[in-house]
Amino acid sequence: MDSSIWSTLSSFSLYLFYLALFLVVLEQVSYLKKKSSIPGPALVFPFLGNAIFLVRNPTRFWETQSELAQTSPLGISANYIIGKFVVFVRSTDLSHEIFANVRPDAFHLIGHPFGKKLFGDHNLIYMFGQDHKDLRRHIAPNFTPKALSTYISIQQKIMTKHLMQWLRLSGNTKMPISLRFLCRDMNLDTSQTVFVGPYLTGDLKERFNSDYNLFNVGLMKLPIDLPGFAFREARLAVKRLVETLRVCAEESKKKMKDGNREPTCLVDFWMQGILREIKAAAEAGIPPPPHTCSTEIGAHLFDFLFAAQDASTSSLLWAVALLDSHPEILAKVRREVAGIWSRESNSPITAEQLREMKYTEAVAREVLRIRAPATLVPHIAGEDFQLTESYTIPKGAIVFPSVYESSFQGFVDPHRFDPDRFMEERKEDKVYKKNFLVFGAGAHHCVGQKYAINHLVLFIAMFTSFIDFERHRSNGCDEIVYVPTICPKDDCKVSLVKRCAQYSTLS
Repeated sequence: MDSSIWSTLSSFSLYLFYLALFLVVLEQVSYLKKKSSIPGPALVFPFLGNAIFLVRNPTRFWETQSELAQTSPLGISANYIIGKFVVFVRSTDLSHEIFANVRPDAFHLIGHPFGKKLFGDHNLIYMFGQDHKDLRRHIAPNFTPKALSTYISIQQKIMTKHLMQWLRLSGNTKMPISLRFLCRDMNLDTSQTVFVGPYLTGDLKERFNSDYNLFNVGLMKLPIDLPGFAFREARLAVKRLVETLRVCAEESKKKMKDGNREPTCLVDFWMQGILREIKAAAEAGIPPPPHTCSTEIGAHLFDFLFAAQDASTSSLLWAVALLDSHPEILAKVRREVAGIWSRESNSPITAEQLREMKYTEAVAREVLRIRAPATLVPHIAGEDFQLTESYTIPKGAIVFPSVYESSFQGFVDPHRFDPDRFMEERKEDKVYKKNFLVFGAGAHHCVGQKYAINHLVLFIAMFTSFIDFERHRSNGCDEIVYVPTICPKDDCKVSLVKRCAQYSTLS
């Protein structure tokens, strides 16, 4: 090779080396400046930061952040993930500062560190201000007592079908079975039927389930948006899922247009209200109101499915695990349910009967408190935000208020599984209300929280009435894993036996 060419290549390589070195140093200096005096890694891996650690062992990653935050008088810690500066917030009071979002541009809820790219633009969690309030007003009729009563009937039918399948599976295998994927399938079936009812059937439903699985896998992978990578597959799957749900919304509009049809699922209640608004706008000679196009509704339906699916799977698994390890609480639940409803009556649990199950609801709330399904609620700082007198969160930082950590602050003996804390005598749910952040706080608090509570209470009532169960305990089975919500490490492995009718009314 000509010496001049070799010299040019050598000079270019040296230039690239010094450029890379400069960028690495600049990155480290920027990180340290943003971190300031709060605890966090002294140095971070160039460009990737701690992304590999987060993906490989998310449980340990967040435990480390919590441990670092506990060493800080502010209750916060720092890290760095693929070009993003990260702030972990352990303090309940500071978490409320972020949830409250007193200035519109202070924080933007993102749901996932790279969620906007994954979920798309039409997403409830990315909205704020008057536009967000208007949309929540449209959604509110989906969760009235009448609507919730309709959903309760659907939830029970699907739960009964799946519980019977679980019993057959357990009896056929003669071995303990893992409930995680069984719960996930039951919840997906329930969510689909409650939200879009008869509009998602046959091949459409199979394709939907396949795409939803691709989405779930991509949630926990590195955000590499290239062909062949799980994140790209998840992003494309979301587009197909939203299109499927758009079609469901269109079909519901057609059904509800005559005004004489009773809603049979959530999208029917939604379209019933929207059609009234569209009609009123037409009569007034003005354009249709915002948030009424079927594509946007399909995107919001996907939000509901995502929120209901994974969080419910987590809470159902922990309910089984915690009731198995607390037989005295399990017995008390069974006594209450048997005194209100009998499975031998061949009649469903009514909304009124569900409201009577005060202790069972207290158990459900305690499951959610001690094992908050969505442990963290990521936000992006839209501007520099003075969180405390001594620390300002820099613009662009991803901020993680920890719902999980808040659940162990304030409550009496917080690490003890104690449903009585939610009963009328103790009222810890009122005394320590600010620490119960399972459904968020502020403008973006969960609009479907009553539906979620009903779902968990129904499951506990029916599962404990139909089934005798025993946990297959192994070393570390109750350790927390992120999938992406938290689940027991062993996927909740249990043996199931059909419960005798006579026995079920006595114990």
